[in-house]
Amino acid sequence: MKSLPQTSELLSVARRVVWFKKPHETLAEPLLFLSHVMVYGTPEDLVALRGLIGKDQFREVLENAPPGVFDRRSWAYWNLICGRDPAPPMPARGGF
Repeated sequence: MKSLPQTSELLSVARRVVWFKKPHETLAEPLLFLSHVMVYGTPEDLVALRGLIGKDQFREVLENAPPGVFDRRSWAYWNLICGRDPAPPMPARGGF
């Protein structure tokens, strides 16, 4: 996945959706950042990504989604938006 520019707008989004990391560290991990935007983002956050991220990148996030980030509703929504219907099982953490 391509890296994202560290603009003030994206740093602001990163600060809000990934509260447990520094914004510049978050943008350095596009998969983590976009996963969190897809779950916690607002319409304004998606506008900030316009022109930088398209359906192919959102599909790539779904194909490589980290376990434990997506909730069922967000998983179903984004899979539908990206043409993955029916949605595959959500990513799961390894069992003990």
